[in-house]
Amino acid sequence: MEQKKLAGWLKAIVIGIGICGIYIYVSVIPGYGEMLVRQNPEFAYCYMPWLIFLSCTAIPVYIALYFAWKIFANIGNDHSFCEVNAKYLKWISWLAGGDAAYFFLGNIILTFLNMNHPGVILYSLIVVFAGVAVSVASAALSHLVLKAALLQEESDLTV
Repeated sequence: MEQKKLAGWLKAIVIGIGICGIYIYVSVIPGYGEMLVRQNPEFAYCYMPWLIFLSCTAIPVYIALYFAWKIFANIGNDHSFCEVNAKYLKWISWLAGGDAAYFFLGNIILTFLNMNHPGVILYSLIVVFAGVAVSVASAALSHLVLKAALLQEESDLTV
């Protein structure tokens, strides 16, 4: 597959993820929260703190999507293995790890404030695990891309 075509597909995936995220953050989460409040009015005081907490998780996600877009643009320009891409992947790693930590600590804090159920913490561990997995994978890719960039630069100097 051609570099430009590959980059186009990857950018389309980023756009799709962004649109799905907007739908989830703007429609699904508030709608689900409102449904829970209608079913259990005694938990109405939890709605806004949870909505704010979950909305804040979108910030690192969309910053990471921006960095992914930049990486895919570099791939389209035939700069797949460069130090800039390694730096972007490192940023994605930090953002995913930070978001996972924020999500975990936020769940613990909301539990101590009596705004969470212990079962929700157990389910949230799946999200935390996914965030840590993305963080580790991005860090590993960053390391490999940096090594490939250094090898490519060394190869370019010897030819």
